[in-house]
Amino acid sequence: MKRIYEPMAYQNRPIRDRFWDDTVPKQRPEYPELTGEVVAEFAVIGGGYTGLSAALRLAEAGADVVLVDAETPGWGASGRNGGLVSVGGSKVEDDYIIRRFGQTDARQYFEAERGGVDLVDGYLNRFELDVDRHSEGYTSVAHTPAAISDLRAYGESYSARYGLPYRFVPKGEMAEQGMDSPDFYAAGHLPIGFALNPMKFVLGLTRAVKAAGVRMFSDTPVSAIHRDGAHVLTTPQGQVRANKLLIATNGYSSDDVPGAMANRYLPVQSNILVSRPLSDQEIAAQGWSSRQMFVDTRTLLHYFRLLPDNRMMLGLRGSVRVSEAHLTRTRAIARADFDRMFPAWTHVETPYFWSGLICMTRDLLPFAGALPGADNMWGAFGYHGNGVTMANYSGALIADLALGRRALPHPDLMQRRLRRFELGPFRRWSLPPAFAWYRMQDNRRN
Repeated sequence: MKRIYEPMAYQNRPIRDRFWDDTVPKQRPEYPELTGEVVAEFAVIGGGYTGLSAALRLAEAGADVVLVDAETPGWGASGRNGGLVSVGGSKVEDDYIIRRFGQTDARQYFEAERGGVDLVDGYLNRFELDVDRHSEGYTSVAHTPAAISDLRAYGESYSARYGLPYRFVPKGEMAEQGMDSPDFYAAGHLPIGFALNPMKFVLGLTRAVKAAGVRMFSDTPVSAIHRDGAHVLTTPQGQVRANKLLIATNGYSSDDVPGAMANRYLPVQSNILVSRPLSDQEIAAQGWSSRQMFVDTRTLLHYFRLLPDNRMMLGLRGSVRVSEAHLTRTRAIARADFDRMFPAWTHVETPYFWSGLICMTRDLLPFAGALPGADNMWGAFGYHGNGVTMANYSGALIADLALGRRALPHPDLMQRRLRRFELGPFRRWSLPPAFAWYRMQDNRRN
């Protein structure tokens, strides 16, 4: 497979010190490697949130479905993320979406974003999944005084979009609400969303998909796809023949499996640091006791929350290489950010650190539609760091397309013709200068 990161990005080293593994039983759902020939009406490549949601929707419609994954449930981004369930999925402003695509399609896109939160909530309730849920909506915090106006503007846009009030909290009131940090200058509470344990969610969803009748295979990478009447998927020990094919590999995609993905996705690293459990005295000393999930107003944002067992989780963007040296460097940056945000906790150990790949598109909008130049092949990817919500929703969307129906809000802008990144196989090298610019802008907003 033609992939654009170092080999380590697709190996186990980045998740060696992942916290979520310690929150689930050692014995997890295991599915066999595919051997011989398997025939189905629908095949799904990728067993993360996108693929699981697609397979579930297909199976519940009575379809015959095979799902293959190169690794095991929860190995990829669906088991590495920060567990934030919120509206979002693009990296462009609301006004831009309205100007470019028109009010009607923009409105349907905003409904799709909210529908993603509702869909995840529905999965949790329907399958009675215990995922350590907490947070009433989510909270955005201004990282400089100048960013306060941006925070207010976003809150007003959010309220106009969903008809729900946001609540502004000035600096002087943050401490009494358990948000005392020298790094933040105001907060805005936004009412839609919640936080969860992503590993518990992906494993619970995997069990639900299996129970729905999907034939599932782990440790089954697809090395080639060709047409022979049906789609034929080549795997190390066999092959799958399917009339309809759904691609659900997101940031772990390749440029040649299938070729329709070439240069149309851009993986970006995201990293998470988790502390040991904090004592009540340590929480009081810092003054940060809120159980909300948070993001800050930086372009290279931080996302963080106090977990149910009093560990602080801190996520950050901005690294562009996957090597031992770069993991060490990024961990040090994360620790420095942790100490700056929470100076009373500089003595607190942070034993967990891991990284994974999110995914961007050239238009900075999620995609869920027919892949170009291919018959009966659909794909969903490009959630721009909001994959818990939009991956599940987009998987359901492409399942509906494959079934020939439309049951959920599915804006045209998510089905647009996919643009290629200008640098083609070298597109990843657009990230260092872009990130340098974003850091400069983030640091200058004083």
